[in-house]
Amino acid sequence: MTGTTGTGLPHSGEPVLFHTAGRAAHITLNRPKALNALNHEMVRRIDAALTAWEHDPAVETVVITGAGERGLCAGGDIRAVHDDARDGDGTASAAFWRDEYHLNARIAQYPKPYVAVMDGIVMGGGVGLSAHGSVRIVTERSRIAMPETGIGFVPDVGGTHLLGLAPGELGTHLALTGAQIGAGDALLCGLADHYVPSAALRDLVDDLAAISVHDALARHVQPPPQGELAERREWIDLCYGTGTVEEILRRLLAHGDPGAKEAAETLLAKSPTALKVTLASMRRARRLGVLERVLDQEFRVSCAALSTPDLVEGIRAQVIDKDRSPSWSPAALAEVSDADVDRFFAPLGDRELGLAGPNGNNSRTSRAVRDK
Repeated sequence: MTGTTGTGLPHSGEPVLFHTAGRAAHITLNRPKALNALNHEMVRRIDAALTAWEHDPAVETVVITGAGERGLCAGGDIRAVHDDARDGDGTASAAFWRDEYHLNARIAQYPKPYVAVMDGIVMGGGVGLSAHGSVRIVTERSRIAMPETGIGFVPDVGGTHLLGLAPGELGTHLALTGAQIGAGDALLCGLADHYVPSAALRDLVDDLAAISVHDALARHVQPPPQGELAERREWIDLCYGTGTVEEILRRLLAHGDPGAKEAAETLLAKSPTALKVTLASMRRARRLGVLERVLDQEFRVSCAALSTPDLVEGIRAQVIDKDRSPSWSPAALAEVSDADVDRFFAPLGDRELGLAGPNGNNSRTSRAVRDK
């Protein structure tokens, strides 16, 4: 059972539900027909709830799940972004991302255990709501991805930070291809912490009402199923360990492994601009280090994408018309210049996100060292 596990709550018309049970406070994303896609109102409500619970001594743990049976969250509401980029001036999308990225940073810094139940589909904005948490649970049904290059966009919500920390070039492979991974690979890549079978989620969530996160996990965590990426590390590290998308493609096509050829074919269908900006974002994110700096960079990139034709065209092809045949502009990697890429990273002046602060580092607590 996904999302409503252990809540016993009816599905109201509210896009996100909140309740407490014993020592735990619960967030339930409640747009199951839209795969719990995240919109601006939901971001604001979640942030307000986290503020209240942070200062409530009765709340010792926060748990986030998704309503319905299909997943936690399929990402942001990209239909709204499409309409804003096509018909508006991008102001609404930029405002949404500003609050969303602040929420991502807040989750990473949250002083109480933040338990993300990453059951089913967890993509894009859903990764931002979960993978920055201090306790990240996957199941045999988890399907996690940052699929932005397929809609002419670039991984955001701290995704380039998270993927940049994955072993070797696994994160580069996932960022460029948008490939979905299961529980074992999510654990390998550092996007999750624990494996719990989906059948045990209700009991786990019930236990969190009465006992500590540590003790509840001890009752239910099991060894994860084996992933696929460990066996692919050799060709992934070799092929993606270079500075240009063109060279990555050349290496993939020349390698000989069927998986490398499949990855090349996947890349050839993506937005050339998005691929080049994504690779640059990944490399820069590693140098930036802390999450807040990376989110500041991602905000620049996201705002720049609003004025490019590929974002509107990619969402149209994948989500609006669903013809799966986007016409990218430019259509070839060779037509995307270094200057075209650099434009995405240009400072925004007084419109900067500003999470990193004047000293470039505002990270209070690293999720890697917080007590789980």
